[in-house]
Amino acid sequence: MNDQRANRLIHETSPYLLQHAHNPVDWHAWGPEALDKARAENRPILLSIGYSACHWCHVMERESFEDEQIAALMNEHFVNIKVDREERPDLDHIYQTAVQLFTGQGGWPLTMFLTPDQEPFYGGTYFPPDDRYGRPGFPRLLHAMADAYHNRQQDVSKSTTQIREAMQKISGFAASGEGLAPDLVTNAVRTLANNVDMVHGGFGTQPKFPNPTNLDCLLRYWHYSGNENFLNVVKLSLDKMAGGGIYDQLGGGFHRYSVDDHWLAPHFEKMLYDNALLLPLYAAMYRITGEAQYARVARETLDYVQREMCHPQGGFYATQDADSEGEEGKFFVWTKAEVDERLGDDARLFCRYYDVTEAGNWESGNNILHLTVSLQQLANLFQQDVATVGEKLEAGRRDLFAAREQRIKPFRDEKILTAWNGLMLSGMIDAASALGDGEAMQTVRDTIAFLRQHMLRDGVLLRSHKDGQSKLAGYLDDYAFLAAALLDAFEATFEPSYFDLARQLTATLLGDFWDEANGGFFFTGKNHETLIDRVKSATDQAIPSGTAVATRNLLRLYAHTGEADYLQRAENVLRLYRQHMEQQPFGYGSLLSVCADYLHKPQEIVLIGTPGAPDTQAMLAALHRAYVPHKTLVLIDPQRADAALAALPLLRDVLAGKTQVDGKATAYVCHDFACSLPVTEPAELTALLVRSA
Repeated sequence: MNDQRANRLIHETSPYLLQHAHNPVDWHAWGPEALDKARAENRPILLSIGYSACHWCHVMERESFEDEQIAALMNEHFVNIKVDREERPDLDHIYQTAVQLFTGQGGWPLTMFLTPDQEPFYGGTYFPPDDRYGRPGFPRLLHAMADAYHNRQQDVSKSTTQIREAMQKISGFAASGEGLAPDLVTNAVRTLANNVDMVHGGFGTQPKFPNPTNLDCLLRYWHYSGNENFLNVVKLSLDKMAGGGIYDQLGGGFHRYSVDDHWLAPHFEKMLYDNALLLPLYAAMYRITGEAQYARVARETLDYVQREMCHPQGGFYATQDADSEGEEGKFFVWTKAEVDERLGDDARLFCRYYDVTEAGNWESGNNILHLTVSLQQLANLFQQDVATVGEKLEAGRRDLFAAREQRIKPFRDEKILTAWNGLMLSGMIDAASALGDGEAMQTVRDTIAFLRQHMLRDGVLLRSHKDGQSKLAGYLDDYAFLAAALLDAFEATFEPSYFDLARQLTATLLGDFWDEANGGFFFTGKNHETLIDRVKSATDQAIPSGTAVATRNLLRLYAHTGEADYLQRAENVLRLYRQHMEQQPFGYGSLLSVCADYLHKPQEIVLIGTPGAPDTQAMLAALHRAYVPHKTLVLIDPQRADAALAALPLLRDVLAGKTQVDGKATAYVCHDFACSLPVTEPAELTALLVRSA
């Protein structure tokens, strides 16, 4: 391949689009040039949406888009548009909805056939080059779609009308007149818990995704209700994932999902957002149980992100591919002979622990490392003490990791996406606070500085950065997730500029994304290009819904400032989606968590103490070790109290009559309009947090 054969995608920055820049297909990026061409030539659009870490996207490229004859058919009959879903989630939202209406299922690669006016008239996901898997061959489908558009316009018009009406119905919401009672959350969470696999953890059967938003919802409900059953189902799920092949036992971090129901065989891509959302769950379980295994997983995942996914100047990369050297999972799997050669006398012990056999537990005699016995059981089997066995396993992991580092690594998509960076910032802040990881907190500061420099332009937030270029107006997720991360950073560092920027982003979000007619948030801003639908949804996908995160931000800002508009808008959103939370809890875990927080009100924790002083740091460490999912935390320097009160007027009420005790760092915990007596010892503060939960 060379630049002489490059198509228009050669000028893009998206790694996914650049992967297709040498296809014989006459690809366009989404934009006026392609859309105008389709209208001028009265040609249907073939829209292909995917992302760089998508295994089946690579398969379809090799089988069809690199095939000269198939490409010729595409070029003859269609205007071909390739889209990176990570850059354009607005388009992906719209056309994923359409394909689910057509076929009952979605996914990537997404293959859609559109009229020149962007209206979908048919679609699907992966199509093979010839008839197989119960799917039509792609060339046959191309002929059929071109014929339909030019010779059966009545059928095409009927199809586009039906899809348009169905999409409008889906996005139509009306606020419920019913109240937001605790029973709403209780019943919905019980429904969620009933879908947990009580043998292997997680939800449902294969393929099995981590679903961290729903696990977080169950954990919060345990905190509010005290019902241990909800804690136990989350613990089961986290244990099984951490012991499975979905977790990288050598390098840390989680793969995308498992193709089986017991977490053995993953799709090997690693996504920034999965690790961002799982980090705080393991940190939370460490806080709750004190068990070292949860701290280990959180720490190893932090290490993975800092080692593999960080831009040198700050910012987090998007994904790592499943494939290397053209084979899925090749980087991650081992034959028994490889392990024996590297580990020598200790190989037998290592292989027993991680299920490494001659036959293999995956393809072609390869093995995916996963846990088969506990450390104590292994020690009993080999008649050694637990400490010795643990040391040998750790040495084996280090040895195999060093060997693995010499392999050709999977491709890394080095786009920096604002929304996903916001998620990772929040996850990293939470885990670093629980673990006392100062290096990770420095990464947080560096990333916020990077995003401020590169992703803010005249007050407008941008979506994507790659190769020195920042582009695309931010979506709801970008504003909501980054604002949430800034609030988290403020409560971890007490840097006022983080709080100020969170408020600024929220003000822009309310001005540009709020639905003035019906309430709630649109996914795109008011100045976004006109598409066939302006999506408004609170449904979680692989990441939490931007609507849920924005709503939690409003509640947090209200708790800090007392400004009623924040609270009123949050209540509007919760009422708008009340029936959906009740009827479809599995897709609304994030908003259910927000609703639970709203009903229980936050704990308002004020610490009066000199920043950096040992007694202040000891009190903060106690706070960070406690699981308090819904709180506001403010540190007041007694020498600068007036400045703090000016920035956060609500503190005047909280602090009325409250001072330091004997010059010591002093904490007050307020909840549901009542405040505690002052405490000056970390143990007293910890006990107080438990009591007031």
